[in-house]
Amino acid sequence: MIISTTETIPSREISEILGIARGSTVRARNVARDIFAGIKNLVGGEIEEYTKLQALSREQALSRMIEDAKKNGADAIVNVRFMTSVISQGAAEVLAYGTSVKLK
Repeated sequence: MIISTTETIPSREISEILGIARGSTVRARNVARDIFAGIKNLVGGEIEEYTKLQALSREQALSRMIEDAKKNGADAIVNVRFMTSVISQGAAEVLAYGTSVKLK
């Protein structure tokens, strides 16, 4: 599966647009991470626990988007974007979406 943030794929022609492909996950913080993050917040710097949580969330959303595109018979996904929204205090959704296409 070819994944692109651009509208086209170099040296490939899009033959059919199959629709939107999407994948999301909702993640919540946990107490252990919050304790370490709280300490780190006092002294400053990157909060690695949250960085890892966000990276894992992005990868899971991306994987789910790819699976959604495969169900439609796609060869590629173009115009891929990520969006994050707060669901509740301590929980956020990461959404990956793009246009699933068939290539010639």
